[in-house]
Amino acid sequence: MSGLIGRKVGMTSIFDENGKNVPCTVIEAGPCVVTQVRTEEVDGYNALQLGFDDKAEKRANKAEVGHFKKAGASPKKKVVEFQGFADGYKLGDTVGVDVFLEGEFVDVIGTSKGKGFQGVVKRHGFAGVGQATHGQHNRLRAPGSIGAASYPARVFKGMKMAGRMGGDKVTVQNLKVLKVVPEKNLLVVKGCVPGHKNAYVTIKRWQ
Repeated sequence: MSGLIGRKVGMTSIFDENGKNVPCTVIEAGPCVVTQVRTEEVDGYNALQLGFDDKAEKRANKAEVGHFKKAGASPKKKVVEFQGFADGYKLGDTVGVDVFLEGEFVDVIGTSKGKGFQGVVKRHGFAGVGQATHGQHNRLRAPGSIGAASYPARVFKGMKMAGRMGGDKVTVQNLKVLKVVPEKNLLVVKGCVPGHKNAYVTIKRWQ
């Protein structure tokens, strides 16, 4: 499984060859620097560690500065490991968006938008009462009974209740690559990907 680190630019739509308007997401993918090469002999597995988006050296600690200096690169804000890259990449090499091909399918991993503390209607899709029965007037979106009595005298873990929503790691699978623009490091994929504008995403392709 190879891939790249990118940044979500935003959504738009393009027309396909049949004249259909297709919603899509534009991702600034790479260029990424190879900051470490994992090998079977040393690490027990083969992988490439890629870094994306420069960070001011004063924002990095000495360990980070030394790590990236080995690759001849400035400190990076985002670092991800990928297994499945073809052999031949060396420390300090640059990986661009041209590793992807138009028409293939990729997985995009990101952090979903944070929505704060939400109730059960928004968070879990509860219907609410809707003033339908028994004279309800101020319990329209309440969760209702949570099922516990004097036995077991506790609330079971995993009960659907109100709480923090969003901010989760989300993987959207099998998104079609509609367009690759190497000169601008842009990747256009069909559909939506998790995260807000300018959020970091990881694009993985299966080989």
